[in-house]
Amino acid sequence: MTKKQRLEKILSLIEEEEFSTQEELTDKLNELGYNVSQATVSRDINELNLKKDAGKSRKVKYVKQLKVQPQVSDKIIDLYKNIALSVTSANNLVIIRTLIGNGNSAGVAIDAMHFPQILGTVAGDDTLLIVTKTEKDAESLVKTLREI
Repeated sequence: MTKKQRLEKILSLIEEEEFSTQEELTDKLNELGYNVSQATVSRDINELNLKKDAGKSRKVKYVKQLKVQPQVSDKIIDLYKNIALSVTSANNLVIIRTLIGNGNSAGVAIDAMHFPQILGTVAGDDTLLIVTKTEKDAESLVKTLREI
């Protein structure tokens, strides 16, 4: 099996089940016939940009972490941090509440970050509405924006 197939399988596995350790993920992949070592799985986790997050049935689980694009300046990140008051989601929508008069500035900051799952943004006076492709994308985006 190719590396690409293995990486795709890891992503599908972490969506279906909760894995807290590399060993658990390695065991599952070997059970499915991928014949991998823990070191290979460790490299795959890094390449896929997986991180540990709170699980539902376990204390922690691996999840895909979205990266802010590297070309985003620190000023844009600081702008977002200074004006965003809260971030929530409903279905495939993300709502950012901002300081009064800063909805448009939040939109500029978010648009500059080039998140691939964002379909579009609409700014109000103190609110930014973000439309994502899926509900999972919205939930993941909320987690990422709260960590900034």
